[in-house]
Amino acid sequence: MKEPSNMPLDYDLLIIGGGINGTGIARDAAGRGARVLLVEKDDLAGHTSSASTKLIHGGLRYLEYYEFRLVREALMERENLLRIAPHIIWPMRFVLPHSDMLRPAWLLRAGLFIYDHLCMGMTLPKTRRIYFREDPTGGILQRQYVKGFEYSDGWVQDSRLVVLNAISAREHGATIRTRTRLLAAERFDDYWEARIEDNVTGAVTKVTTRAIVNAAGPWVTDLLHGELSVTSRNSTRLVKGSHIVVPKLFDTPQAYILQNPDKRIVFAVPYERDFTLIGTTDVNWDKSANHVEINDSEVTYLCESVNRYFNKTVSPKDVVWQYAGVRALFDDHAGNASAVTRDYKLDLDVAGAPVISIFGGKITTYRKLAEHVIEKLTPHMPVLGAESWTAHAVLPGGDFARAEFDRQVAALADKAPYLSRETAWRLVRNYGTRAGNFVTSRQEALGQHFGADLYQAEVDYLISEEWARSVEDIIWRRGKFGLRLSQSEVTQLAAYIDGKMAAHA
Repeated sequence: MKEPSNMPLDYDLLIIGGGINGTGIARDAAGRGARVLLVEKDDLAGHTSSASTKLIHGGLRYLEYYEFRLVREALMERENLLRIAPHIIWPMRFVLPHSDMLRPAWLLRAGLFIYDHLCMGMTLPKTRRIYFREDPTGGILQRQYVKGFEYSDGWVQDSRLVVLNAISAREHGATIRTRTRLLAAERFDDYWEARIEDNVTGAVTKVTTRAIVNAAGPWVTDLLHGELSVTSRNSTRLVKGSHIVVPKLFDTPQAYILQNPDKRIVFAVPYERDFTLIGTTDVNWDKSANHVEINDSEVTYLCESVNRYFNKTVSPKDVVWQYAGVRALFDDHAGNASAVTRDYKLDLDVAGAPVISIFGGKITTYRKLAEHVIEKLTPHMPVLGAESWTAHAVLPGGDFARAEFDRQVAALADKAPYLSRETAWRLVRNYGTRAGNFVTSRQEALGQHFGADLYQAEVDYLISEEWARSVEDIIWRRGKFGLRLSQSEVTQLAAYIDGKMAAHA
């Protein structure tokens, strides 16, 4: 360890990782006046944060593992997130069919009662009992399912949530660098000196920072022991979650939560208007987190989960898209992957300049996690001492009330009458009030048409304002255009993006 230095530092906080935790912390810290640099080795939400089931939920099944604090915090955060991001997060009702072979009805009813009352300020409708012979939600279910429950949770465009936090962080003064990795960091008594590399140009830069936040997700332990040379007794357990997307299985707006004989649950969720999203699995993962794929047995498992309940069956040949990611859960040494805690643990090391590492967590509680990180660092970094602010400050584009969504769609359609209702709806869902930043009254201003309802103006906006650098960034993370574009259209789009990048190199 070297002696303290009075030299001016480049940053107060260097954050490693551009997933939901990293960008959430960057937003919070920058908004309190800290000088923040965030580096992400790939794209924002390039891994775990874009591979979720896309739910903002308390985690009903976590009650079975007595995780009451986590569920309560998540339910309270559900209310906050619905308020600050009404464009990309919205309420959804979930139908839970009862099966005599699985959890008893009284247990489900008790769990849902607790779920409804853990959050005192809940604004969503509470649970109701359903008799499927009398209710439209029972139309797709096999006849042996006679009764069940319907409860409330939320839906989120997960990767867009990450991007909007990054945009907000930038607007509060943070520097966000994607395709940039930490090579090494040297620790001094009161600061760090880090070397970071631009993965595209190969340029290496030295930066100094008061503290480091290790939000590297699946790589948090590797980074801690490797590039940061810090020891810790905490570790992560990697659990793979896989999903499949099939053509729409039902027309009702509700999602379904399906219990399986192994006590795991699978969601079947309305997705992108014309599809159904089915997931997730829970499989221990001991391979590289850089390349994660769903396997045939997982596809079969998800299909069988649906076929156990629905009249309309699905098979692997019906899958139009599939994805998998690994969740870096805090290792509590549970034997069953499904039972591993979804709570998070923050490991602060102040044996020199501070470094805090994040083990575990879930997308619903990212904002609260960021507040807790700031609270732990504040005694060592007075610059972070301002009051918390993110619970009520809307994310970019979210400056309207939830009930006004249809009015926003109508306003965009009035501004650009050439847009179809479906396109106006999608643009408001993705960008909220900021859709008008690239949609004008002149149709020709949209530029080149790449297929589906994707035009040059939107692509240029994603490149200039949202760090999109590749075709995958745009068709699978900034949006889900990949579900509708042909291979030739994807090739054409990729060529345009490559040309754009080369022109700005």
